[in-house]
Amino acid sequence: MNLEKTIFAFVIVLAMTINFGFYLGDIDNPAHHNVYELFAAIVVSLIATVMKLGERTQIGALLLATSLVADVQLLIAAVVWAVAVQTLETGLTPPIMAGIVSLSGGALLANLVSVVLLVAETIMGRR
Repeated sequence: MNLEKTIFAFVIVLAMTINFGFYLGDIDNPAHHNVYELFAAIVVSLIATVMKLGERTQIGALLLATSLVADVQLLIAAVVWAVAVQTLETGLTPPIMAGIVSLSGGALLANLVSVVLLVAETIMGRR
């Protein structure tokens, strides 16, 4: 067993599962989506992106691209949340929350693609 590859896979799967935890719930209900869970999803996603920077293969490039997509969507979601809470008089309304959760859903899809690529690469490497 390779400890480096195990940690790499762990972080990629963790990024997906934390993002899923944030995404789960009523799309427009702020009570179902914790801001700290979004923050954790961003941090773990950024760590996964940094870990993918050293890859020099085509699959490595795809893994990096999926991570960058997830990072951008999660960061935009955090900015929308911050702007809604800090500057808007209406605060965090259901349509704004739905937009934040939708961005998180896009990041979740990117993370899912990343995990599928990781599994495919692992299966191809065994042959």
